[in-house]
Amino acid sequence: MEHVLLGSDHAGFGLKELIKQKLNSQGYQVIDVGCFSEESCDYPLFAIDLCKRIQKGDARNGILVCGTGIGMSMAANRMKGIRAALCANEYQARMSRAHNDSNVLCLGSRVIGQDLAFSILDVWLNTEFEGGRHKRRVDLIESI
Repeated sequence: MEHVLLGSDHAGFGLKELIKQKLNSQGYQVIDVGCFSEESCDYPLFAIDLCKRIQKGDARNGILVCGTGIGMSMAANRMKGIRAALCANEYQARMSRAHNDSNVLCLGSRVIGQDLAFSILDVWLNTEFEGGRHKRRVDLIESI
C-alpha cells in the first residue's frame, strides 16, 4: 500500500479532508500532517513538516492545500529534493509528473472546486515520470 503525505492550512482544511477520504477509499495509506481544524495557522509549518517527511523517505509523494496553493508551493520548493507543482488543471498535473517528476502537488482550495481537485489528483497520482531528456533537466534543478 502506497503512502501519501497530506497537509494543509486552515483555508485548505476542508478540501484536505475530502482528499483524505478519496485517497483512503482508493487504498492509499494517508499520513495527515495537519492542520486539523479551520482555526487560523501558518502554512509554512505544514509544508516544511510534509517535505521533511519526504526527505526522510516516509512517503514518495505529498499533497499540500492552502487557499491559493501559492504559499504552500513557495514554502515547499525551498526544501532540497522537493519539486512542488501548483496545478490548476489536469494538463499541468500531467506535465508536472511526466516532465518535471514533481513529488508534491499543491492545490488552491479557493481557486478550484472539489471535482476539479479530484480530477487533478487522479491525473497526478497516475502519471509516471518519462525520464529521458527530462531527467537531465530535473538533475539540473536538483543541483541548485
